Amino acid sequence: MDSLLIILVLAVLILNVIFFIRFKKEPKNDENELDKIKNDFDGLKDSINQSFSKMSLEVSKDMTGTLSRVDEKVASFNKQVQEIQTSQNNFSRILAGVKQYGGLSEFSLATLLQDLLPASQYIANAKMKPDETRDLVEFAVKLQNDVLCPIDSHWPIEKYKAVDEAFQNKDKEALASARHELASAFRTKSKAVNQKYINPPITCDFAIIFVPTEGLYAELVSYRDPKTKELLIEELRKKYKVTIAGPNTICALIQSFHLGFTSLKIQKNATQIFNDLNTISTRFSKHFDNVFLLRKKLEEAMSVVDSFGKDARSISRSLENIKNKEDEDDPNPDSPSPVRTYGQVDKRKVS
Repeated sequence: MDSLLIILVLAVLILNVIFFIRFKKEPKNDENELDKIKNDFDGLKDSINQSFSKMSLEVSKDMTGTLSRVDEKVASFNKQVQEIQTSQNNFSRILAGVKQYGGLSEFSLATLLQDLLPASQYIANAKMKPDETRDLVEFAVKLQNDVLCPIDSHWPIEKYKAVDEAFQNKDKEALASARHELASAFRTKSKAVNQKYINPPITCDFAIIFVPTEGLYAELVSYRDPKTKELLIEELRKKYKVTIAGPNTICALIQSFHLGFTSLKIQKNATQIFNDLNTISTRFSKHFDNVFLLRKKLEEAMSVVDSFGKDARSISRSLENIKNKEDEDDPNPDSPSPVRTYGQVDKRKVS
């Protein structure tokens, strides 16, 4: 449409130039010729006006349709924003209160443990000091020799909101006060965890506090005490033997635990295999000793058999000699030999 408008303007300019040139060169032309040119110019002018009117109507129609679609999209966007705000208000109302946020934090920790560890390697709601307190830690991970590592979650949402609001409002005093309150909440929680759940040798000598958001974890990691300039996480680790862990950190810790379990299992299996091989080697040595003993017994038996054979052959020869001697002394081998009693002398030999 822009190109058509430019073409029409150029055509008008060209006709004006032609009219001016012809009128200047032929000042004495007939008036009819002049009227003819005027009529042509008026016709062209009317045609241009009609084109402009038609083009204006089309442009107005297109702009009206476009603006209508834009209005519809804006209305739809405003409706979606209103729905999001309503959902956010409902979500905040549902999660209102410390107990509800604590339950959500515990659910997040349970989901991570289920995804990263077998069910046999952690305990839910475990009692670390059965003789001293009835308090139950949310989860306890089994380490080497069934030593437990207590893990508890903490999410003081109101104090964290105060930090975020002060940061958004760029109020330095309110921000410092909110951060101090948040650090105090975690000091109190760490002290309670140390007193309730750390109990060597049933547990290891440290515990873990899980925070469910990386924003809260980053805030705790970066906080320093205004007076001592000591990092909060270092203070909690030294004073209460508690480690703060966000979602990514707890995943790394649990994966390291799992690798430790796998290494211990491999080491245990390797030790068992070595012991089995040692037992087999000892049994083979005894087996070969028994084989040598059996060989010795067989050699002795063969020697006895050979001796028995020699005696048998000697007895056989003696019997043959006796038989042959009797045949020589008896002139009639077929006649029965006389029966002799003890002490009776053969008369033939005496005579």
